[in-house]
Amino acid sequence: MLSNPPYGKSWSSEQKYIKDGKDVIDPRFQIKLKNYWDVEEDADATPRSSDGQLLFLMEMVSKMKSLTQSPTGTRIASVHNGSSLFTGDAGGGESNIRRYIIENDWLEAIVQLPNNLFYNTGITTYIWILSNNKPANRKGKVQLIDAGQLYRKLRKNLGNKNCEFSPKHITTIVTAYTNMSVEERKGEQGISAKVFDNGDFGYYKATIERPKRLKAQFTPERIETLRFDKSLLDPMQWAFETFGERMYTNTKEHEKELLEWCEKNELNLSSANKKKLTKKETWQKHLQLVKMGTALLKAVGEEEHNDFNKFKVLVDVEIKKQKLSVSVSDKKAILNSVSWYDANAEKVVKKTDKLTGDKLAKLLSHLGCKEDQLADFGYYATTKKGEQASRGWYTTYETESDLRDTEKCSFKRQHPPLLFTRSTTTCGRSLDKPGCYQNWLRN
Repeated sequence: MLSNPPYGKSWSSEQKYIKDGKDVIDPRFQIKLKNYWDVEEDADATPRSSDGQLLFLMEMVSKMKSLTQSPTGTRIASVHNGSSLFTGDAGGGESNIRRYIIENDWLEAIVQLPNNLFYNTGITTYIWILSNNKPANRKGKVQLIDAGQLYRKLRKNLGNKNCEFSPKHITTIVTAYTNMSVEERKGEQGISAKVFDNGDFGYYKATIERPKRLKAQFTPERIETLRFDKSLLDPMQWAFETFGERMYTNTKEHEKELLEWCEKNELNLSSANKKKLTKKETWQKHLQLVKMGTALLKAVGEEEHNDFNKFKVLVDVEIKKQKLSVSVSDKKAILNSVSWYDANAEKVVKKTDKLTGDKLAKLLSHLGCKEDQLADFGYYATTKKGEQASRGWYTTYETESDLRDTEKCSFKRQHPPLLFTRSTTTCGRSLDKPGCYQNWLRN
């Protein structure tokens, strides 16, 4: 099978035939991959909707004849640009497709072609060569051939095309491929070729978390921010400054002016946000938040707190004492408005749990570590209710998304080519596996 898919061609108009929401409904793009713990799961094998190149490749892969159907199997050649090689994060459709092809040992070689070889594009292109009947010397291997400098100039350009392969150049590439040779480029022209193990293309993507550290303080200025929804800050602020308290009682009266202001200022609100902005309930909700925040300000005072955990307890006590009707989401909104990250503040506790017996054994098996290594995964031995730290109490902390980092950890080497990655993050925690970097919750 041969194909030259269109580069960067959107397939969004066809998406409804392939996916139902996040679910893949077309069997050609339904695959099985093993997760971090080698448990086989369904995986999405569709690329982003703005570029359908890899759909063409997976269409051909789905039509490969097994060796029981055909003794010679199937060979595929497909021409792509660089996006098929490099786009897609760990667990994403593009990465899953590359991983599926390589882990099934179907990828024989990728050949880089010269720029300006095609009529309608000057970008770098690559030929992917796949086979499900690899010869013995190619099993578990992938050959990369760089023929980007091997060409002869045309006397007259044909669109973007200003060069071509001569028969000798084609023979050179085919010989390197057939012999699966390793070559270094000699001079300005020529090819270079290298051979890698399949495992050289695999990475784990490890997420490294850092704990949330918050300071908190009630002030009138911070409480005032509760008056407006963050997603509608500009129009709500303008409306309140223009119409004042009337927005809480006569919201619909000012709907036309408010939406015209949004259009004039090119805010491009979605229909859902337009409806939310002009609802009386939205304005009343935020007014109530301001009133609750003001009541807590009077009770707690304007003292700055370095320990958010103690501050939160203090707020809970006042809510109960004043019998304020505060929902979980409302309390979260109030606390978020009066707190901010500070590296010198105390860490924000998520929970303290007792890990002993089967519960501890399952966690250690899940993480693949020993008990004295739990701190590397965000479980810190602690004391509770007067017990000793050795009695199995562990504290975990909230993580700060703005400080989140990732590492790509090679299956085999420090710096191999990167074609696909597995994600090692589960429930916001980075996990460890032999051969990977150790992943930890940094202090």
